[in-house]
Amino acid sequence: MKIILTNNPLVFERFKDTLKIDFHAVSIKTILSLARNFVHKGHKLLSHPLAGSIKPNETLYKSIVLTNETASLDFESLSIIENSIMLTNNFIERNLEKLETAYKNDMMEMDLRLINNI
Repeated sequence: MKIILTNNPLVFERFKDTLKIDFHAVSIKTILSLARNFVHKGHKLLSHPLAGSIKPNETLYKSIVLTNETASLDFESLSIIENSIMLTNNFIERNLEKLETAYKNDMMEMDLRLINNI
């Protein structure tokens, strides 16, 4: 079984009955930090944290697929998540919370489509 770590309510609704979902209503930065915690515990990344052409400062939602099983620390996953966190921190922050609801729905849908075929 896989784990989906997400802050996207659409992803939660789509996969809640078929996969293990770890849902948190938090920022993308927090989701990436939580993913790093999973990696430190021995989970491997099954999807890239920055998949697609959507920059971290252009969306509020992020879903990351990880292994449910743990093993020894996967240094490739660790490198990917650390680089993703660093890149996210380098982006200029803008206030995405004030975006219109329709745009938020589009952001949720794009995130869902990126992992829909897992």
